[in-house]
Amino acid sequence: MIKKSKGLFIVIFCIFFPLNASAFDHQHGLFDILLKKHVVMKDDGKTSQVDYKGISNDKALMGTYLGALSSVIKSEFDSWDKRKQLAFLINAYNAYTIDLVVRNYPVKSIKDIGSMLKSTWSIRFIPLLGQKRSLDEIEHEIIRKKGVYDEPRIHVALVCAAIGCPALRNEAYTYDNLDAQLEKALVLFLSDKSRNRYDSKEKKFHVSPIFKWYEVDFKDKFGSLEKFFLKYPKVLSSNEQDMAIMKQGGSSVVFGDYNWKLNDR
Repeated sequence: MIKKSKGLFIVIFCIFFPLNASAFDHQHGLFDILLKKHVVMKDDGKTSQVDYKGISNDKALMGTYLGALSSVIKSEFDSWDKRKQLAFLINAYNAYTIDLVVRNYPVKSIKDIGSMLKSTWSIRFIPLLGQKRSLDEIEHEIIRKKGVYDEPRIHVALVCAAIGCPALRNEAYTYDNLDAQLEKALVLFLSDKSRNRYDSKEKKFHVSPIFKWYEVDFKDKFGSLEKFFLKYPKVLSSNEQDMAIMKQGGSSVVFGDYNWKLNDR
């Protein structure tokens, strides 16, 4: 009887804790809990505010999640498919951005954390994939590396803790829903008329400077910024005349200002 009970325990243990399974949670459950608890969506999802003080009170939960990210070794990461890798990198970038703000809170702007000699994004404080990395390295040398992901929509997913940046979503990005999540984030950002709109009288796209900073990524994917914007005519304007003029082509692009004030709740 004892032998049978022991055998049953082993079977149950193996079902719930398979020996060959990765310990990493690809649903990013801990981060999802934190985001749902401390990120408030505003303006029908177009913007969001972050309760950094509240997150600082959840240090144990954040620390556990960051520890899980850091425990992933390069060979394990390389064995994942591209969707799992990209969701991992987006969440890691956003989580460590939040962590950096929390560790320096209160600040008026994330830019204040850096210095004249070293920008905030060049500080090497992130233990990820076997190295100490900066936010810049994760974004520009890993995520944006040509021929790897080639996904310009990451620029509405990676956040910089500023009012001017696309909204931090109140959910973690997951590999099994990544395309839909990126598309939704893009549409919501383009829908924010305070940052992105089309003026048919001027024949101009008035858009966020994000599209200037990362213009090359959109050009590589769509040929030009105008061709990219033409994929979303109803998002940039609900006016039929605007859309008709937009589709004629020949419109220019004007970049607006950027608000670096902290997106603090």
